[in-house]
Amino acid sequence: MAKEQTSIRERQRTNLREPKRYKVTIYNDDFTTMEFVVMILKVVFFKSESEAETLMLQVHHSDHAVVGIYSYDVAVSKVRKATDMAREANFPLRLTVEPEEG
Repeated sequence: MAKEQTSIRERQRTNLREPKRYKVTIYNDDFTTMEFVVMILKVVFFKSESEAETLMLQVHHSDHAVVGIYSYDVAVSKVRKATDMAREANFPLRLTVEPEEG
């Protein structure tokens, strides 16, 4: 009796879900100029002039503002770039990366 081979493969279930998103928050300080903050928001976070000014004023009045929500790698990269630019200009600008709630 010959053995029969079947070409049936079992499917494996993979639980795919969207990657976690992370929010980037910028904080107010007494030394970083408003113009520098606007420049960072435009150059690093690709905000328009009006968006950048609105966010800068929000930071100025409420001590912090969320400037964007990104994947982890993008968020960390943007924070690193902005922080490096601030240090080169001798500003103590602080940004953080935190998981998005929800």
